[in-house]
Amino acid sequence: AAPLLCAGITVYSPLKYFGLGEPGKHIGIVGLGGLGHVAVKFAKALGSKVTVISTSPSKKAEALEHLGADSFLVSRDQDELQAAMGTFDGIIDTVSATHPIMPLLGLLKSHGKLIMVGAPCEPLEVPAFSLIIGRKTMAGSGIGGMKETQEMIDFAAKHNIKADIEVISMDYVNKAMERLEQADVRYRFVIDIGNTLAATKPSS
Repeated sequence: AAPLLCAGITVYSPLKYFGLGEPGKHIGIVGLGGLGHVAVKFAKALGSKVTVISTSPSKKAEALEHLGADSFLVSRDQDELQAAMGTFDGIIDTVSATHPIMPLLGLLKSHGKLIMVGAPCEPLEVPAFSLIIGRKTMAGSGIGGMKETQEMIDFAAKHNIKADIEVISMDYVNKAMERLEQADVRYRFVIDIGNTLAATKPSS
């Protein structure tokens, strides 16, 4: 449950608040990491058609076969981008690295919404006409409040939505940090503090 209290509510909240998690909506999820993989699960459970948008073609099978996305779009493939222009009702952008925003805005239908939940350190370049043409919206979203978090937990329980995790002991934390730097985790580490302490407690 721990990752749902951060990653889960971070993606559930904008899906609900901006009216994206509805049957028949076509939603793009940018980035297939800790936030993105949970976003796919929630959007699908809410009834949306889901396309994962990634720079990594190697993640296609994971997105379609394991997470249940409807389609996969390689954001560096200009032909794929062009074919998908103007077909998304909304996009949840989970990427925290600096990346181009204009192509994502081009994927939106008129009145489409691009919601940022990732937090790049560098300022993003957003040409005004990318928003003006089609009256598109770009917004941000953090986590939700207590009421919405409880709603998310209840929804996750009803639809059996869980984060994909790797449980580790406390003495593995330094190694886990090294793996995080290499993006070598699918998709969240969870530290089992209780069992680690029990294992190291001296016997009486």
